[in-house]
Amino acid sequence: MKKVMTKYCNACLSVLVGIGMFLFWYVAYPHALSYQEQYQLFLWTWDYFLERICLPGGLADWLGEFIVQFYYVEWMGALLLSLLFVALQLLTARLLPKSWWLMSMVPVALLWWLMGDINVLLSFVVAVVLSLALACFRMKKSLSWTDALILPLAYWLIGPAIWIYVVIRVLQLGWKHLWTSGWLLAVQLAAYAWCLPQWPLQQVFMGLNYYRVPLHSPQLSGYDQDMYELIRQDYLVRNERWDEIVKRAGAYQVRTPFWSNCVNLALSQKRLLADRMFDFYQSGDDALIIPRTRDLTSMLPSAEAFWHLGMVNSAQRYMFDTQESILNGRKSGRCTKRIAECMIVNGHHQTAAKQLDLLKKSLFYRTWAEEVEAMMNDETKLNAHPVYGRLRQLRYKENFLYNYEEIDKMFGLLFMNNTENKMALDYFLGQLLLKGNMQAFQQYLGMAQQYGGYRQMPLGYQDVMRCIQMQGRVADSPYAKYIQRMTERRGK
Repeated sequence: MKKVMTKYCNACLSVLVGIGMFLFWYVAYPHALSYQEQYQLFLWTWDYFLERICLPGGLADWLGEFIVQFYYVEWMGALLLSLLFVALQLLTARLLPKSWWLMSMVPVALLWWLMGDINVLLSFVVAVVLSLALACFRMKKSLSWTDALILPLAYWLIGPAIWIYVVIRVLQLGWKHLWTSGWLLAVQLAAYAWCLPQWPLQQVFMGLNYYRVPLHSPQLSGYDQDMYELIRQDYLVRNERWDEIVKRAGAYQVRTPFWSNCVNLALSQKRLLADRMFDFYQSGDDALIIPRTRDLTSMLPSAEAFWHLGMVNSAQRYMFDTQESILNGRKSGRCTKRIAECMIVNGHHQTAAKQLDLLKKSLFYRTWAEEVEAMMNDETKLNAHPVYGRLRQLRYKENFLYNYEEIDKMFGLLFMNNTENKMALDYFLGQLLLKGNMQAFQQYLGMAQQYGGYRQMPLGYQDVMRCIQMQGRVADSPYAKYIQRMTERRGK
C-alpha cells in the first residue's frame, strides 16, 4: 500500500510540475521565451548540426536550440520546456530512494531559479537531463569498466555536466568507482590539448555552450523584476502591442533609457507622444534614441524606432551591431529578418537574398522569407506593400553620415523630406524638449500646428509653453519637473 501511495504521489507531483511550469512560462513570462528565441537562428541543415556537434556538449547544445526555436510560438515553447522539467523530476525521483520522492523537486527548483539568469542557455538544462538519463539507464549495471568507453563519448555529446553522472555512479557503486573521476579529468585535459587549444581551459571544464557570456558561470540570481520588465517591454515592442506598453508604463517604471525608448515609441505609434511624453519617466537626451551601444539588448528599441520613423539605414546598422554583439557567436532570427527588410526597402535585393536564404532554412521564419522573396523583385508589389511601400516614401533618398549629437536635426530633415511623417515631427520636437532647447522648440512649434493634424495644441506642448512663460515656476508641470531633474543631474 505504501509503494502504491508513493507511486501515486510521485505521479501527481510530475503533473503539478508540468502544469506549474507551463503556466509560469506561458502566462507569466512569455517575454523570457521571446528573449531567448531572438538570440539564435536554428537552421534545419546538416552543416548546422555538424557545427554544433564538433564541440564538447554539442548534442546538448543542438537539442537546446532545437527546443528554443519553438519559443517563437509561446504555448509550444512553454509546453516543451515544461515537459523537459517533468523529465528532470521523473529521472531524479527514479535515482532517489522511493521514500525520498519529494526531494526530486530540489533540482527542478534549482534549475528553474538558475534560469532567471538570462544568459543561462537551455543546453545546460538539457545536459543535466541527459546526464540523469544516462545514470538511470546504467543504474543496475555494475560493470564499471564500461564507463571507460562511455565517458569520452558522453563528455563530447553532453559536456562537463557529465560529472553529474560520474558522481551518481560513485554513489551507486562505492569508492572503488572513484577512478572514473580521474578518467573524466584526463579526458577533458586530452580534449583541451588535442582538439580545443583555442578555447580557454576554464571553458573546457565549465562548458562551452552552457552560458552565453564566455568565461562566466551561471549565477543563482533569480528573476530580477526590473530586468524582466525591460525584457517584457522589448517583447511588446517586437510584437507592436503599443497599448499594453503604455498601460504597464503607468503601473510600473524602470528608470533607464531602454525603458524610456520603449514607452516613447509606443506613445508615438498611438499619436500620444506630444500629449503625454513627460507624464512618464524620461532618461534625458537618450530617451527617444539610445546612442550606439555594443551589447545585445540596449539598441533594440532604438532600432525599432528608426524602422518606424523611416531611418532605414540606422535601423539596419543598429540591428547588425546587436547581432554581432551576441557573445556566443549565434545569429539572431529577429535581427536577420529586420536586416533583410531594411535591404529590401533600400532596393539591395541581392544582399537581402543572402539573409532570406538563411531564414528559409529555419522553421518559423521560412514562410515569411519565401513570401518576401517572391515579391522582392516586383517593384509594383513592394511599393504597394503597407509597410515597405510606406517606408520607401519616408526614408532619406541619399546616404550620409551623422553624429548622434545631431539626432534632432536628422528627425527634422526626415520630416521635411516627407511632411506626412508625423512620427518624425513628434520625435523632432520631442528631442528639442529633451535637450531643453526652448528657443528652437518655439521656433518650430508652428509645424506641429500646420502638419501635426491636431485639432488643438497637444496638452504636452501647452504645458511646455506655460512652463516657458512662467520660467519654470509651475508646481504641477511635468516638463518643469523634468528640467529640474536634468539641471540637478548636470550640477552633480
